[in-house]
Amino acid sequence: MSPFSQVGLLLVNTIGSLVLLIFLLRFLLQLVRADFYNPISQFVVRFSNPFLVPLRRIIPGFGGLDIASLVLAYSTQFLLMAAILFVAGERALPWMNLVFWALIGLFSLLVNIYFWGLLIVVIASWIAPNSYNPALILINQIIDPVMRPIRRIMPDLGGLDLSPIVLLLTIQVIEILVIYPAAQATMMPKALAIAL
Repeated sequence: MSPFSQVGLLLVNTIGSLVLLIFLLRFLLQLVRADFYNPISQFVVRFSNPFLVPLRRIIPGFGGLDIASLVLAYSTQFLLMAAILFVAGERALPWMNLVFWALIGLFSLLVNIYFWGLLIVVIASWIAPNSYNPALILINQIIDPVMRPIRRIMPDLGGLDLSPIVLLLTIQVIEILVIYPAAQATMMPKALAIAL
């Protein structure tokens, strides 16, 4: 691969992944009913509204879920993967395979959001407990609905919360048993598998 292709791949992957992250966060923030007035929530809403508002006219919500933002995130993942393959030198894009690869990629990003968010929350609880940082508050609001059922099941250990360890292990098991085999079964190209 030429240096120009590598630079193009880096730019497409970085910019596309950031946009995709914002669109998926828009779905998650509405799903968990996060604080709308948080500055980060405001940024996510303002960035995604020009794309999302027209899409909502076509795709309504269902059962309290913002289906339009999920479709927006999926289509962004699809286009990002197509762009990565094109920049990597694939001229005949496997469109049907991209449908499945985009699902795998979107699910992988969702799992990664929870993995890295949980690590940030755990480290912040050691370094700056009871912090009122807007980013930490938002991450807690996203992670807490997943942690709550685990905390209910876990026995009381006298103030020691082992639920983050259980969630981290669950995330690792999902990656090993679901994401990696799905990528291999659909013969995902190396250029795309690296991003998972």
